[in-house]
Amino acid sequence: MLEASRLWRREGKSIGLVPTMGALHAGHLSLVDAARRENDVVVVSIFVNPIQFGPGEDFTRYPRDYAHDASLLEAAEVDAIYRPATAAMYPPGATTRVRVGDVAEPLEGAARPGHFEGVATVVTKLFAAVAPDRAYFGQKDAQQAAVVKRLVRDLDLGVDVRVQPIVREPDGLALSSRNVYLSPDERKAAVALSSALRAAADAYAGGERDPDALLAVLRRRLEAEPLVQVDYAELVDQATFQKPGTLAVVAARVGKTRLIDNHDLALGFPQDSFRSALK
Repeated sequence: MLEASRLWRREGKSIGLVPTMGALHAGHLSLVDAARRENDVVVVSIFVNPIQFGPGEDFTRYPRDYAHDASLLEAAEVDAIYRPATAAMYPPGATTRVRVGDVAEPLEGAARPGHFEGVATVVTKLFAAVAPDRAYFGQKDAQQAAVVKRLVRDLDLGVDVRVQPIVREPDGLALSSRNVYLSPDERKAAVALSSALRAAADAYAGGERDPDALLAVLRRRLEAEPLVQVDYAELVDQATFQKPGTLAVVAARVGKTRLIDNHDLALGFPQDSFRSALK
């Protein structure tokens, strides 16, 4: 990968990287589209990173379908797929980890100890291998994007981190590789996450600014759905993930599947923000 990257650089080409764990959907393809618009070369990495999964999480059953992913990326005309083996990424005796700090500690960091250390470590390794000018992440994983931005800033990595809007189903559900775990009834119930964000955004648009009142709207809508068990629902700053702020973030279990979603209440929640999934 690094040899290919060096060749492209000698040719004066810019490189865009889309890091993924595979199980690609329209949200990933929107990142590829953005990378294609802004770079000469597009690289998509596919690596299910074991060190960002905690005990009892879904590492072994995380959806993997490389043939399907490769066909989608071929149709999207990416220039390279970087698919390293786990043994190449973490050879025997590899103990170095990257810890970002305060932005990685609350919410997802608290709910999934070690998760962001695993994310920061693998992203650092991907950046070292691909040497991209720009890297593309989805807004759905908002805290991850904030962690990567802090990582790049603090370590002077020189990569422009580009965060792209959430892609949603027509009913509002944010696209996620984990949506395949949902039963039909759970799939219907999962819309409660985006519905709660919309309700809070509507309250904000109506003039409500009290964080407690906005959180009450958010949580009331989530708790009205019996199949949804809330992990957290908070209002935080988009860059630091500290309270207070206007970014509404939620995590909940729908059946056995853990889903996350978010929305900046200051932006409103118009119907056209629900972008249909690409076919």
